[in-house]
Amino acid sequence: MPQGEGGGRGAGSDASAAPAATADAPASGAPGSRWKAFMARHERALLVASGAVFAVALIALHARLSPVVPALTVEAVEDTVLRTLETTQLPSFAVKAYEAVLPSLVNVRGFNSEKAVAEDHEDAMGTGVVIVDKGLILTNLHVVAGAKLVKVAFADGLESEAVVVSLQPENDLAVLRARTVPDDLVAATMRSTRDLAPGDHVIAVGFPFGIGPSVSSGVISGLGREYRSTEGERVLTNLIQFDAAANPGNSGGPLVTADGEVVGIVTAILNPAEQRVFIGIGFAVPIENAAAAAGLSPF
Repeated sequence: MPQGEGGGRGAGSDASAAPAATADAPASGAPGSRWKAFMARHERALLVASGAVFAVALIALHARLSPVVPALTVEAVEDTVLRTLETTQLPSFAVKAYEAVLPSLVNVRGFNSEKAVAEDHEDAMGTGVVIVDKGLILTNLHVVAGAKLVKVAFADGLESEAVVVSLQPENDLAVLRARTVPDDLVAATMRSTRDLAPGDHVIAVGFPFGIGPSVSSGVISGLGREYRSTEGERVLTNLIQFDAAANPGNSGGPLVTADGEVVGIVTAILNPAEQRVFIGIGFAVPIENAAAAAGLSPF
C-alpha cells in the first residue's frame, strides 16, 4: 500500500505540473508575436518610409510658413516704374550738362592799357573753356584782341595771367595758355558735330555781363549758318545756330550737349537793334574748327 500510494502521488504531481508549463509559454499565434515578427522582417523598409513621411511634413510646414511671392508680370514692372517717376524728381539735362562742364569753365578778361591793369578794370570780358589740362584754353579772338594783359580765373577761384599761343581769325578763335593752373584742373570733353541735328538740347555757359558762371538752355536751331557782323567787318561761316540765351560775356564759352560734351564755342548773337541783348539767335563755331586752332587732331 505505501508503494501504491507513493506511485499515485508521483503520477498526480506530473499531471498537475504540465498545465502550469503550458500557461507560462506564449502561444505561437498571439497578435504580439506576429507584430514583432513583422517589425523584424521589415525594419529597414519602415525606417525609410518614416523618413520620407517626416521629410514631406517638413516641406509642407516650410511652404505654409513661407510668404507667397506673387508672379512678376510686365504690368507690375510698369506700375513700379510709373510710381517711381511720379514720386522721384530727376535732375534736368541742363543740370547734368552744367555740372559736367563747370570744372573746365574759365572767366577771361582782357586789359588794353597799363591804366586798366593798374586799376584792375578790364576792357573786354568773355568766357573760355579748358581743352587740355595743362592749361590750354579756347576763347574768342575778339575777347583778347589788342590786350596787353590777359587774366583768367578758373572754376576753383584761382586767377592767373595767360598768353595767346594761337589765333584763327577766320573763326574768331584764340587759344590761351595759363601761366598757373589748379592741381586738379579738368579738361572739357569735346564731341564731333557730325551727328548734331536741329532740335538737339544744348546749354550755353559763361559770364554774361560779367555775371556768372551762368547757364541757359535751348536747342540747336540750325547748322551750317553764316553770320555777318553789323559793321560788316566779320563774316563767319559753317556756324551752329542755337536759341539758348547768350549775351556779351558769353563770347568764347562752351556750347554743351545734354551729355555734357562741348560741340561749339559761342561767338556771336544776331541783333539788328542797337542794344546788345539776346533776341533768340546765337551762333557757335563748331568744335572741329576750335580743335584745329589748338593744334589738336580733328574728330
